[in-house]
Amino acid sequence: QMADPFLYDTGKRSPYGCLGHEVQIEHIKAYVCRPSFFTDKAVIVIHDIFGWMFPDIRYVVDLIAGHGYITICPDFFKGTDPWKTTDHWADFADWMKDHDPMKVDKEADVVLKYLKEQCDAKKIGIVGFSWGGMAVHHLMLKNPQLTAGVSLYGRIIRDSEERYNLLNPTFFIFGEKDHTISHDQITLLEEKLKQYCKVAYKIKVYPGQVHGFAELKPEDMKPADKPYIEEARKDMIDWIKMFI
Repeated sequence: QMADPFLYDTGKRSPYGCLGHEVQIEHIKAYVCRPSFFTDKAVIVIHDIFGWMFPDIRYVVDLIAGHGYITICPDFFKGTDPWKTTDHWADFADWMKDHDPMKVDKEADVVLKYLKEQCDAKKIGIVGFSWGGMAVHHLMLKNPQLTAGVSLYGRIIRDSEERYNLLNPTFFIFGEKDHTISHDQITLLEEKLKQYCKVAYKIKVYPGQVHGFAELKPEDMKPADKPYIEEARKDMIDWIKMFI
């Protein structure tokens, strides 16, 4: 049996009391958290296969908002079911056909419009995890409105040489022990970006870390992983702050 391309051990997750609220934006729902002061800077967070209501992703939204950004996690699955831990891996390929991380442009445009018109956002960045990391890579090739991006352990798609000409600065975060992304794939990504990319980019691999490592809430972290999780989050925020 193949290693599952996205799933990581969600284990037993502690509940999370969110700081933000839910909104309806045209055809999609979204979770929004704002800082306590006015800002014209915003960050879109793209969830993983567990969807926009997954406690870990809401924790990350609140975390980014705490650094002074209007932060929003839209439901990129548009009301359809996210993957559940009780679902069967044999059905995953079919599920993915209906949840394509390359088909997020319409939703991204709706959210960008909302942030600009309703929240007065002038500079907007994007962060995505796993499935969302793939979506971020796609959007950073297509949408110039996104000032900077962070793709966390998104599976690397190598279907064309056009996958590397990023429009704006993009940071790729990977875990060294990620069973879904090989070291060779990361090396190739680096080589191709060096060849084709004309904007700032960065690739960083975090020692000993598995798929999904950067989303864990503090109470769910293993002590040995905590420094790397915190480092990845700090690096993510620093990248956003550098450009937004």
